[in-house]
Amino acid sequence: MKHTYKITGMTCMGCKTNVESALGSLKEITQVTANLKKEEVVVEMTSHISIEKLQDTLLKAGLHYTIEMPGQESNKQENHKHSHESVKESSSEFYCPMHCEGEKTYKEAGDCPICGMHLVEQKAEYTCPMHPEVVSDEPGKCPKCKMTLVPRESLGLKHGKTESKKHADEHQHSHGPIKEGNGVFYCPMHCEGEKTYDKAGSCPKCGMDLIEQPKLVSDTKYTCPMHPEIIKDVPGSCPICGMDLIPMEPDESEELKTFNMLAKKMKIATVFAVPVLLISLAMYLPKNPLLSIMPQYNWDWVQFALTLPVVFYACWMFFERAWKSIITWNLNMFTLVGIGTGAAFIFSIVGLLFPDVFPAEFKGNSGDVSLYFEATAVILTLVLLGQLLEARAHSQTSGAIKELLKLAPSEATLVVDGEDKVVSIHDIKAGDLLRVKPGDKIPVDGVIFEGKSSIDESMITGEPIPVDKTVDDKVSSGTINGTQSFVMKAERVGSETLLSQIIQMVNDASRSRAPIQKLADTISKYFVPIVVLVSIITFIIWANFGPEPAMVYAFVNAVAVLIIACPCALGLATPMSVMVGVGKGAQNGVLIKNAEALETMNKVNVLITDKTGTLTEGKPSVEKVYATDDKNSELLQQIASLNQYSEHPLAQAVVNYAKQNKTKLIKVDDFEAVAGKGVIGTVAKNKVALGNKKLMEQINASVSKELEAKIVSQQKLGKTVSYIAVNNAAVGYVSISDAIKETSKAAVKSLMDKGVEVIMLTGDNENTAKAVADEIHLTSFKASCLPEDKLEVIKKLQAEGKIVAMAGDGINDAPALAQSNVGIAMGTGTDVAIESASMTLVKGDLQGIVKAKNLSHSVMRNIKQNLFFSFAYNVLGVPIAAGVLFPVFGLLLSPIIAALAMSFSSVSVITNSLRLRNVRL
Repeated sequence: MKHTYKITGMTCMGCKTNVESALGSLKEITQVTANLKKEEVVVEMTSHISIEKLQDTLLKAGLHYTIEMPGQESNKQENHKHSHESVKESSSEFYCPMHCEGEKTYKEAGDCPICGMHLVEQKAEYTCPMHPEVVSDEPGKCPKCKMTLVPRESLGLKHGKTESKKHADEHQHSHGPIKEGNGVFYCPMHCEGEKTYDKAGSCPKCGMDLIEQPKLVSDTKYTCPMHPEIIKDVPGSCPICGMDLIPMEPDESEELKTFNMLAKKMKIATVFAVPVLLISLAMYLPKNPLLSIMPQYNWDWVQFALTLPVVFYACWMFFERAWKSIITWNLNMFTLVGIGTGAAFIFSIVGLLFPDVFPAEFKGNSGDVSLYFEATAVILTLVLLGQLLEARAHSQTSGAIKELLKLAPSEATLVVDGEDKVVSIHDIKAGDLLRVKPGDKIPVDGVIFEGKSSIDESMITGEPIPVDKTVDDKVSSGTINGTQSFVMKAERVGSETLLSQIIQMVNDASRSRAPIQKLADTISKYFVPIVVLVSIITFIIWANFGPEPAMVYAFVNAVAVLIIACPCALGLATPMSVMVGVGKGAQNGVLIKNAEALETMNKVNVLITDKTGTLTEGKPSVEKVYATDDKNSELLQQIASLNQYSEHPLAQAVVNYAKQNKTKLIKVDDFEAVAGKGVIGTVAKNKVALGNKKLMEQINASVSKELEAKIVSQQKLGKTVSYIAVNNAAVGYVSISDAIKETSKAAVKSLMDKGVEVIMLTGDNENTAKAVADEIHLTSFKASCLPEDKLEVIKKLQAEGKIVAMAGDGINDAPALAQSNVGIAMGTGTDVAIESASMTLVKGDLQGIVKAKNLSHSVMRNIKQNLFFSFAYNVLGVPIAAGVLFPVFGLLLSPIIAALAMSFSSVSVITNSLRLRNVRL
């Protein structure tokens, strides 16, 4: 039996595929065909399935679409109302309004056993699958997207508007701050943590008036370069490592503000620290000229006074971060700096005010205690210098994203009734006609409607040669028009444009974590406690076995150990390289979804590639339609009408051929796309099928020897040939040619030279596949592959220990792309393929894979250099600071020199990462 259902919520071909896959998993269902345009799904089943089971199947698959019988919409609200009433009568539950026991409910009314308040009846609630913050006591439509509200329980949501607020917050977190209205209240005492309320009133715990949250006016989020999971609405320091948070989307004004703030503090710190250092150095002169002005005791007070602004203004943030790191036990670089300089500062104050409390070992020949105000001031100033240099370097690591952001134009020329009107880019809607003048940036994605020109696409493909475009050719936002004017039709606007997606993908990928970073993370976890322990051991050894004054040596070397250690250099080694590498890839048309894919690409030793749209241009054209009864035009009308419902490139080629021949398309019933085989449907009361030989076998169509021979001869010429059957008899074929990309042959050779085995898996026939393989010198290929065949080949190779990359561009490639170690989608392909892949090639040819391979190799080499430098620096620096060279060479490391080395270690890692910007791909 076959049923047609109404389904709402599908927006793209990915939605369509997901619906078909979810419903097709039911054992009673034999065939599912979803129609995106009609918002319908046709289901063939062996036995009847209730609409409730279908809806539940979609929800369990994570698909928040509404499925219903045609005409059911008008009755659904009333049915839900009756259902709701029956639920109320049969299964009432009660809960405490104070939530004393969390989400616990009671079967009967009464008082809460904890606080004594009256229990409140829990009413059924409905919500929108797309907007869970929308909560209603009655069924109906969502005020935001007009989808039918469904019971909250069906989405796995708990009862209560507090829970919906939580989901609204999560929605806000992923889609940016809510700008309109406030409506959220909280207790200023935070009696219940982060709990918020929907209405004004008083706190149920402390009685204070609730305060309404201020309106959020900025979409800028801030993150830590070492811990990308930290995301804040305002700038500040990372709660884990203490580093300054940086904008997730580069904001030059914010970066400039941070840099200017640090620069101002650096000037103040320098003004006060330099005199402190000079006063200290004068003590080592044979005749200290300063003593002729006033005694050393007075100069000690001058040093103290000059150190105060450095500690309590310019560098106080370091002590705040150190304290936060200790109380949260997220020990980091600032823990060591805070302990070391704090100990030196407090020691010096006590030595200045109460010198008699120290034993003789801490005193010099004059009887005065050695003070370390100069070490405190200079070390903090050098650490501040390191932060300043890091702030400047960080702005350069995100340079690629900034350059991409600059590509987005702010205005466009809208054509209205033949007149030009300059409008904001935000006012453009899909379907608008826009005039693009010579030299202008193309405002949004679309197609050329009138005219022609050459387009400079180098900013998103990395290719310097302009591309000629004419009517119906696609153009992308941010690319630059040449010397001719044209009118384009807007198709994708705002966040849907290719440029916006590139920026978002680069931004996300630059904050992702590569597997190699786990090593650094593991070491960093134990690094600071070990350094503190080494510092204590250093003090004990020098105090007991060092030369006189032993206690002074012990103190100075222990501080030096704390200061020289730099866990930040270790933590920055991977993310800085990833950030710069991802940006470099984007500038060359290689979009990387996450750092794991970037790392894995370097290990890939097998590349599986599709044929159409990957090795070939993906722009097939019909060469001829052959009919055994010579009724070519009638057969063309039937297959073109059938193909008008398909999005496959071959189908589009047939439709275009029909339009060129002015063939009128007619109505088709029972259209069905058979994955990997072709399409079938009823045209003019005839059952028409168009596809490969497997489709002919599926429908038991007879193929004459004469027709088969003609088809084989076309295939041997490298043509793609589709059989045409009418009423289960093959009556002709359509021959389609698809030129091989000029870059395919060179790209395959380059990959093979790098030790990558290239295998072509195509749904096309053996003869056509062999012709293509021979032309580009492929040694391995497999023809007549269904989607599941590609999947099995990849699984088999992976079982053999191979690291497999898969390149494809179609919906049928999505499973294989997802299964492979690195899925590579052609930017010219379908949204489903791009969504399933971990890399996307904007230009859509194999030369992009060569670039991705080179980029991956360069990034991994750079990361290893950074890790080696970080390890070597700390492994050598800490022992030298502890004094291991003193017994042999008589060398000790001053804490000031240690601070200088520590400050430049992180900067060195970032600087090395920046070298990736100059790598040639």
